Amino acid sequence: MQQVKLISTDGKLAFSLTGEIDSATSEDFYAEVKAAYLHDKKDVEFDCTLLTFIDSTMLGTFVKLFKELKADGNKLSLKNVQPRIRKLFEICSLDRLMEIK
Repeated sequence: MQQVKLISTDGKLAFSLTGEIDSATSEDFYAEVKAAYLHDKKDVEFDCTLLTFIDSTMLGTFVKLFKELKADGNKLSLKNVQPRIRKLFEICSLDRLMEIK
């Protein structure tokens, strides 16, 4: 199952995330998002409606992407984040850095 899919490039790069993304798949996730971003540098938004699990490695990957986008003057945001996953961002105070809707 594809866990990250580019769904739109209108105004921003919008990705849909599906299932579990963890230490076993985080490198592929990062490579796919980074390749799309390098091709078309703009804000990045992740739709997390179908995302069911992330681990600490993925939190680190989101931070890494956030820093890279910020250095270029772009933003990273997440929308439709499940309460259980949102709590992870809140515990680490990442909800203060990234826009989580």
